[in-house]
Amino acid sequence: MAPKAPKWRELADRYAGLIRSGEIGPDQQLPQIRELVEAGEGSKETVHKAYKALEAEGLVAMTRGHGTVVRSKPPLKRLGIARYDKAKWRDGDEVAFIADRVASGRSYNRNEQTQTVSRVKAPAAVAAAHGLPEGADVYARARLVKEGTQPTHTLTSYYRPEHVEGTRIVDPTPGPAGRGGGFRVLYDAGYEIDHMTEVLFARAPTADEAQLLQLSPGEWVVELHRTTRTADGTVIEFAIGVHAATRFAWSYDFQVPDSAKTQAEGESK
Repeated sequence: MAPKAPKWRELADRYAGLIRSGEIGPDQQLPQIRELVEAGEGSKETVHKAYKALEAEGLVAMTRGHGTVVRSKPPLKRLGIARYDKAKWRDGDEVAFIADRVASGRSYNRNEQTQTVSRVKAPAAVAAAHGLPEGADVYARARLVKEGTQPTHTLTSYYRPEHVEGTRIVDPTPGPAGRGGGFRVLYDAGYEIDHMTEVLFARAPTADEAQLLQLSPGEWVVELHRTTRTADGTVIEFAIGVHAATRFAWSYDFQVPDSAKTQAEGESK
């Protein structure tokens, strides 16, 4: 028999169900902690812990003077492979973070992305991705992306100097690197992206990340490692992103592979 969940978890799960079902709608305030204590829902510590769990799950915001309020916006839909569609950046001007906003039915401002560009010594992970010795010179293009005034994620792309020197990728002007963003700049320089590898994992944020992304106590981040290659396998970008976990929903739509079928077709040729 499974052990009974603690009182605070039961309370958190009950209110999470009410929020997800719409019985408690966006911008509505949950009962004051003292009200639930007086109603026999548990001690002040129990109720506070339940509310903090709801906050960490991205369902509510706890603020001084406003109590505990249900968040008004659903998570941004991050499109997975569809966000890198060449038609978006090669033939248009829709960079990846804008594709996420469009898919979520949200407005966007190209200036909601800030950036700094610097020439740095490659950390171990960056050097390994690019096949360089650790400490070799690379360009780091670091972006902080916001939705309105709220940060959603950071993304730092690392490039070999010979691939990007003289391009807008190393221009520190705020906003995307011109029409179509960095992928369009690389395309125009003769480096067309062909395939990518993405690795995602969740972890607790560092103190600096929690402050930069304005995270609630207990809220985790999703770290992304993206390796971008040309058709001949040349790595032209290695990026590390740190995303506020409750502000994104990850969406992937792809053809299910059948390696046996592919192999048989290859042998028949």
